[in-house]
Amino acid sequence: MKYTLRTLSWLLRYPGPELRAHLGELRDALHAERALGRARLAELDRLLDHLRALPALQAEAEYVELFDRGRRTALHLFEHVHGDSRDRGAALVDLARSYESAGVVLAPGELPDWLPVVLEFASTQPPAAARDFLRETAHIVRVIFSALLERGSPYAAVLAAVLDLAGEKAERVELPAEPSIDETWAEPAAFDGCSKAGQAAPGAEQPIHLVKRAAATGGHPGAHQGARA
Repeated sequence: MKYTLRTLSWLLRYPGPELRAHLGELRDALHAERALGRARLAELDRLLDHLRALPALQAEAEYVELFDRGRRTALHLFEHVHGDSRDRGAALVDLARSYESAGVVLAPGELPDWLPVVLEFASTQPPAAARDFLRETAHIVRVIFSALLERGSPYAAVLAAVLDLAGEKAERVELPAEPSIDETWAEPAAFDGCSKAGQAAPGAEQPIHLVKRAAATGGHPGAHQGARA
């Protein structure tokens, strides 16, 4: 399981010259350990053949378009849970501390929620612990897997293999609508209400409730304004 996890980690990295030079070794590692079933290995072989057959620039461009420009296929797991909120920062710190407590130190610039890093960390753990750790991410991995299936990408086989190793089913789930690039990067207008991300439904009203606050001793009465999501 250890070498399979490391191989899957490499397959999700940018397909530059170094990775492409070792595609044959990655195939050998997957087949030698036999941590995955024959059908899954055949799917991964097709991905390896796909990467080998493509011109280098096309393979790199496909990777960037797939994983760097698509929210639903992003490999940073906490983006799917916290987006760009402050909660993601706190979650990243906690995860990095978990790695450090297990004796794993990240390389400069690597984020702990990047799936290749997650898989590398899992490969350092005993099989049962690695499986439990991966199972905690399975609901996010399943979303990425489903988005890759929707795009018809051979990279879906890697996510399916991760789910297999976690003891989870590689099954498609319903995906929310992906926001456009313009909507993702748009700045909210000042005094224009709350973000629609907190609405019950797009276009729904967001009532503002004014609640009178009791005056504190020696203070002044005031009103507390809040929005109900």
